Amino acid sequence: MSATGQFLLAIDKKLLVGRRDCTKLVDGVLKQVDLVQPALRQGADAEVDVRGMLCFIDADWPLIGGSFAIRGVDVLWARKAAEILKRPGSLTASQVSNVTDHLASPSLAPDIPAVFAAMP
Repeated sequence: MSATGQFLLAIDKKLLVGRRDCTKLVDGVLKQVDLVQPALRQGADAEVDVRGMLCFIDADWPLIGGSFAIRGVDVLWARKAAEILKRPGSLTASQVSNVTDHLASPSLAPDIPAVFAAMP
């Protein structure tokens, strides 16, 4: 896996898995982030950082470095993703519960098909 493109032009970056261009996966994650952010703003009582991640299992990663980001989407392996997700954040347990309840709310159900329609 690698990010290719001109160093200063992030818009030209591509996600290559082997020789295959998988940049559409990044586009799909960005669409999902764009759907989740406004949903959280509507009902959550806390400011929540929404990040996009692509986690590849059984990939060949370099021993040094390895993880990278393309257009703000982290591309990494499972252990690295878990490390990031386990970091302490600024939300209280009550706020986390509120955000979880809000995202599971039936009032958001009409938006769920939009997530799948937005997938490449």
